[in-house]
Amino acid sequence: MASRIFLALTRKKKNEADGGSQLNRVLTLTDLTALGVGATLGLGVYVLAGSVAKNVAGPAVCLSFLVAAVASAVSGLCYAEFAARVPRAGSAYVYSYVSVGEFIAFIIGWNLILEYVIGTASVARGLSNYVDALADKQIRDTLTKWMPMDVSFLSPYPDLFSFGMVLLLTALLSFGVRESSSLNNVFTALNLITIVIVIVAGSIKADVANWKISVSDIEPEYQNDAGKGGFLPFGYAGIMAGAAKCFYGFVGFDAVATTGEEAKNPQRDIPLAIVISLAIIFGAYFAISTVLTMMWPYYLQDSDAPFPYVFDQIGWIAIKWVVTIGAVFALCTSMLGAMFPLPRVIYAMSSDGIIFKPLSKVNAWTKTPLLATIVSGLLSGIMAALFDLDQLIDMMSIGTLLAYTIVSVCVLILRYQVDENSEYPGLQQKEAEKTVEQTLYEIFKNIFNLNNNKYPNSTTSHIVNWSITLFSVFTAIFCAFVIYCQLAIFTEPFYLAGFIISLVAMVVLLVVMIRQPVSDVKLSFKVPLVPIIPCLSVVFNLYLMLELDVYTWIRFIVWLIIGFLIYFFYGLSHSEENPKRKQKVLASPDREVTKF
Repeated sequence: MASRIFLALTRKKKNEADGGSQLNRVLTLTDLTALGVGATLGLGVYVLAGSVAKNVAGPAVCLSFLVAAVASAVSGLCYAEFAARVPRAGSAYVYSYVSVGEFIAFIIGWNLILEYVIGTASVARGLSNYVDALADKQIRDTLTKWMPMDVSFLSPYPDLFSFGMVLLLTALLSFGVRESSSLNNVFTALNLITIVIVIVAGSIKADVANWKISVSDIEPEYQNDAGKGGFLPFGYAGIMAGAAKCFYGFVGFDAVATTGEEAKNPQRDIPLAIVISLAIIFGAYFAISTVLTMMWPYYLQDSDAPFPYVFDQIGWIAIKWVVTIGAVFALCTSMLGAMFPLPRVIYAMSSDGIIFKPLSKVNAWTKTPLLATIVSGLLSGIMAALFDLDQLIDMMSIGTLLAYTIVSVCVLILRYQVDENSEYPGLQQKEAEKTVEQTLYEIFKNIFNLNNNKYPNSTTSHIVNWSITLFSVFTAIFCAFVIYCQLAIFTEPFYLAGFIISLVAMVVLLVVMIRQPVSDVKLSFKVPLVPIIPCLSVVFNLYLMLELDVYTWIRFIVWLIIGFLIYFFYGLSHSEENPKRKQKVLASPDREVTKF
């Protein structure tokens, strides 16, 4: 019984070429790049730069964005390789289904749903706050007076404006991918124009002296919160703490990877779009944060709306309103980019039968998963109405980081697994047979591939799989020591020993993986420096996950429990990969064959 359950949980989807998708293939490289930029370059650029500069990193916020960009890029490269391998709708969900198994794929898909729901809701709430600021907080005051919600873990009032904006976006996405993509391109262009205006106008008023402010020059009322002054007022620790926050400003590029069945040339365009969009996003963040902290002292920044505030302070009222209106369009773009992949992930999971099957139905007229789009819109709208911005941002991070981690692990698994289409099956078999009866020395030789095997076999594949698992465990231990035991590492022998052992184990396991032969399968894009880059991605993501507070972990566990109930009581038996279901379909005389 236990073995049957294990086989069910680890059954994999075949990586078949897509030949009969019901979705409409209309997206070009430009569309995909605009989608990635639009999904990412929104709330972060208009809020995050000022907030991190004031409270965490000071003028060194530009370096925090650099560190966060590197952390995002390693995950982005892994996404790009998977997009080249599996050009289907569903992003990390499909990737892990092909390489790891159904249960892990469900966990990833379920958390991608959480990421996109919260992402859409948080941007809708941010948009509402910006519009409310233009209306002198009339929306907040009116709704708080008429419909107060005095609950500690909810918003003070139901934000009906953000709920209405999400429903409007839902209607647009339901109408068709071509129309919504065209609007996204227009909004993304306006967003980039606004950013260029900020950079050019800000450069005119930039003063490098704002990077050299000494503590004695800071007003007494701000000195307690302004650090040590200068470019690094909060030290190098401030750069890293800022990077942990700035990382979430890059969340969203993976939206590109969910469009595998709607891109004209997915194997070429999706990897290119991910790389190009990440480069554009980093350039915008770096320039914006540099100009912002040169225009106005870091400790005087406004955490909620830094750009309108700074231009107001220097007396450029016209630019202030241009930037404010541009920010509204940018947040519309970001909301569209956040919600666009959500129904596609739901569509992919329901097509596979592991969540409710009716959600996979594609409307004959709009060529979109209509019911999945409506359900995701309602869920996002309700979340936007009930929770405030800070609560939503806290809730969205953990599912994203877990998805990034699994994608990186899947890259490693696929790179080192035996390729069924290899030109050297006989040679692989002979190499595998050599390891049936082994001494300890022979085991050691296999672990470090002292036999110089050139092609993967079952033994080398298993060694890598175990190495990946142990590497992830020791990475989590290492990150826990770094985060929670920084001082004790240098004073307590126990913590110092644990830190050193975990670090040495990570290095040894990395060497073991480097020594193993890799698959020579041909792809339009491959992650360079495997296994180093995927392992770096695992380290970055696990570190940031362990930085999250206990309440985020509690909400995450509750979300997982809901998902497990759906999977074990519905998905396990209704999965398209269920052998009993396959036999039933094959035995049906009037069966209708529909390709995924």
